[in-house]
Amino acid sequence: MANDIEKYLKEHENKEMLRFITCGSVDDGKSTLIGRLLYDSKMIFEDQLAAVKNETKKYGTVGDAEIDFALLIDGLQSEREQGITIDVAYRFFSTDKRKYIIADTPGHEQYTRNMVTGGSTADLAVILIDARKGVLTQTRRHSFLVSLLGIRNIVVAVNKMDLVDYSEERFDQIVSDYKQMYNQLRVSLPYKNFHQKIDFIPMSALKGDNVVDISEKMPWYEGKALLPYLDTIGIERGEFVSFRFPVQYVNRPNLDFRGFAGTIAAGSVTEGDAIAVYPSRKKSRIKEIVFPVNPETATGEGRTTNDEKRTADSPMAVTLTLDDEIDISRGDLIVKEGEKEPYFSDSFEAMLVWMDEDSLKNREYIVKLYSKEANASVSSIMFKRDVNDWEKIETKTLELNDIARVKIDLNEKVAFDLYEENKRTGAFILIDKITNNTVAAGMIAGISTKQKKERIYTEAEKALNAYVREFYPEWGCKKC
Repeated sequence: MANDIEKYLKEHENKEMLRFITCGSVDDGKSTLIGRLLYDSKMIFEDQLAAVKNETKKYGTVGDAEIDFALLIDGLQSEREQGITIDVAYRFFSTDKRKYIIADTPGHEQYTRNMVTGGSTADLAVILIDARKGVLTQTRRHSFLVSLLGIRNIVVAVNKMDLVDYSEERFDQIVSDYKQMYNQLRVSLPYKNFHQKIDFIPMSALKGDNVVDISEKMPWYEGKALLPYLDTIGIERGEFVSFRFPVQYVNRPNLDFRGFAGTIAAGSVTEGDAIAVYPSRKKSRIKEIVFPVNPETATGEGRTTNDEKRTADSPMAVTLTLDDEIDISRGDLIVKEGEKEPYFSDSFEAMLVWMDEDSLKNREYIVKLYSKEANASVSSIMFKRDVNDWEKIETKTLELNDIARVKIDLNEKVAFDLYEENKRTGAFILIDKITNNTVAAGMIAGISTKQKKERIYTEAEKALNAYVREFYPEWGCKKC
């Protein structure tokens, strides 16, 4: 028995992790769907189940049903009273094939920042559509947001099919409408080489049709139920092959060892590889790769090649030592020679999601890009994007939940990649220096040139300049 338990834990430990979000219009059944997944996968404790049954009787949200699955997710009192999702709820469950982390995101427009937070680490998005209502404005908004966040796998779950008599014609119409909408959406995205995989599943989360098992009530549907689909889909993450290693800290346990610790953001590295360090652009070679104390529990892969050289792949956390003594500190980026170089500039263009109650101010913020921090300012707002119809809007400031294309200038040059190529080195946040609040999240969409601001002199400064040039010519003062 002990061996069987250890074998089970070992198998569970090495399962692939899939993160996904659910989003959709108000009352499309997001929380109900997740509750159904948790319930049918036996991930609910008996005391939780008993509490939900009591809550179902108290609020009476699903008629005579014994369980309101949405109450397993909507934990806030205001959520239960209003029957809506407000906060991002994270839940965990697993199957024999994979482990899952679900983010149940709110559908209301005023909670756009919550959805961006929940979707920032997701590999897949489940967009729910009410079969009675079809593609709505919120469907357009959520599709735009998940595409902007770089989620390459989308499942359009046409829910509440039981309320349209499981009609194949209604399902086909919604599929057609969504594809037409998506073709228009693609034009508004800032990415040039970004492709998504979209699949459609008809279901009833409340009844359990096509959630875990294929429903006999929709014999015309030839695909998989949602859970088997999630278990078997090949996740398209748009993996970046060039090596990127943001330095987290310098590991110096004694006088004889100096290594650079961090998590590999992309690609792989082998002992002996030639590398370059940004921003100094100094070059060296990898002397040694130090794996974690227990590499079997580490994320990512570490292995030894035939010539006994160690190799580590993304997203493994390792410590690297170099052949040469180079001045490297937290925030530096190590890349491999011969691979695609990162962009290196003190200015870039980005899609910015404003997440603070206070509007954008004309002042410096702290930009945090991977482990790098620098002073930055939003030098110009090119346009704001309407998240509902994707039209460009001229604006001079940004308010809560606004999404805009902006130009950001930094006080120093930093290395980065475009977001569509590498999320880990192409995403950043802005932090208010005064409140220390995270005020915005951004995705780098292009490079730009930092414009030098022309100095405007006052009349008093001009008069002083003329006086100095006339009476003190030896100072070499230039005319302003």
